Amino acid sequence: MEKLIKAGRIFYGIMIAGLGVQQIFYADFRPVIFPPWGASVPGIAFWAYLFTVVLIAAGICIIIDKWAREVSLILGGLFLLLILLCQAPYELIMDPYKDHLGSWTNALKELVLAGGAFAVAGTYPVSEADDQKTPSLIWLLEKLIPFGGTFLSITMILFGVAHFLYPTFVAPLVPAWIPSHLFWTYFAGVALIAAGVGIILKIQLKLAALLLGAMIFIWLLVLHIPRTIADPYGDKGNELTSVFEALGFSGIAFIVAFGYHKKKKAN
Repeated sequence: MEKLIKAGRIFYGIMIAGLGVQQIFYADFRPVIFPPWGASVPGIAFWAYLFTVVLIAAGICIIIDKWAREVSLILGGLFLLLILLCQAPYELIMDPYKDHLGSWTNALKELVLAGGAFAVAGTYPVSEADDQKTPSLIWLLEKLIPFGGTFLSITMILFGVAHFLYPTFVAPLVPAWIPSHLFWTYFAGVALIAAGVGIILKIQLKLAALLLGAMIFIWLLVLHIPRTIADPYGDKGNELTSVFEALGFSGIAFIVAFGYHKKKKAN
């Protein structure tokens, strides 16, 4: 159990650092972090590089287990702010396809990034003595730790629904060597919805989250890595971004499966 939780943290850290490295390469935000406002934001490259430093530093801290709890909490808060102040306004005001669930993909993925950060933070127990010394901002962000699994589940449920709304788009993503593409499209949709509901309602939570993590990790191996090898630079490295996301999302699910709200250590 502890090994899988540690692996989950490492997976998450690699995802965060990997997204940061991609931003260096393209001198722009990844769409999963900041919506495509582009030239409308003054000095977009500067802000992308600045946030890149934050992402890479945060990812490394989580991977090497150094100040990981505090870093994860702050990172989760930043992602939530970006959703509320950037992603949601962009979809509601700028995106002409805002009425389509698929247009909210990046905002929903960033919700998982936020939930994952809080889940990672929740894997570290805190003593009562340390709790009394906690800065107000950290104390406030700690209140969001129990919602880490919920944020993951909301996105998984809506992504599952999208499998039924857009089967003609999802089905071609199934590797050509796997038969019955439409069947697997609907099967994955049901699995995502079931896992999300199970986690939110705590119905076989451990099993639901573990199976979710395993399913996403399988997608990483059979879907995302081959697609990245075939087209590593297309759409500004979107396929490589999907590799990082699949790795990180599976890690978050593993953390949720084995309990990320640890009890505080006694003094």
